[in-house]
Amino acid sequence: MLSGFPCLGVLLQKLENPALRACLKVPSNEGVLVRKVEPTSDISNVVKEGDVIVSFDGVHVGCEGTVPFRSSERIAFRYLISQKFTGDSVELGIIRAGEFMKVQAVLKPRVHLVPYHIEGGQPSYLIVAGLVFTPLSEPLIEEEEDSIGLKLLTKARYSLAKFEGEQIVVLSQVLANEVNIGYEDMSNEQVLKMNGTRIKNIHHLAHLVDSSKGKYLVFEFEDNILVVLEREEAMSASASILKDYGIPAERSSDLLGQYVDSTIEQSEATNHGEFGYEGFLWS
Repeated sequence: MLSGFPCLGVLLQKLENPALRACLKVPSNEGVLVRKVEPTSDISNVVKEGDVIVSFDGVHVGCEGTVPFRSSERIAFRYLISQKFTGDSVELGIIRAGEFMKVQAVLKPRVHLVPYHIEGGQPSYLIVAGLVFTPLSEPLIEEEEDSIGLKLLTKARYSLAKFEGEQIVVLSQVLANEVNIGYEDMSNEQVLKMNGTRIKNIHHLAHLVDSSKGKYLVFEFEDNILVVLEREEAMSASASILKDYGIPAERSSDLLGQYVDSTIEQSEATNHGEFGYEGFLWS
């Protein structure tokens, strides 16, 4: 069963300027321009950037992004979406390259790249030779606010998930040990690749570590930071590091099961905001 507030998954621009409407071949004083489409939304299968949405379930959408409300009033277009439930189908009237067409889409909750809440209350974690990896989350940002860099914070606030299950995985801290000497001051750095493979989420990272057979474990971070560990030495040191720091397990229980890759990557993530700036609105 789907839960959460439904969204259409598009970033819209008002079409109040007559020249803009004429350029987009919109014949009437209506419609809003699709500037971005969330890769994980159902609408990404039928709507493209550059389309103009002129109706929602038969209700005409004005060029200022409003729809009729009550007798003589108007209200923001997203009001119609707020009256729907997750899983509801909607019909959109769109103009694409001057041609009018109707498309169907299913409303789904927005897939947040950085979750507001942690399921079960306990974060996932993976410890490799004292390197503590965990998914970035809003609770972690609040806890580590002073030490999280602007680039990572911007990515957390404005990036879209390219596929369901994608996470920003960070090295939250290093449990100092001889095996990780030189890396002990690293914290809250996003890890991008492990042995050349781009990391999809924390479970994927655990799988990459477990299946590694080479001499080295090579972690690539944002800003071209490189961490290299000798694999066998790192594995043999892990138990003593956990004991020294009083940590019962090298990973959280949700990472104990077999990794199954069910992700389907979409186009590159894009920036967004509820109101990015005047005239643009996520719906």
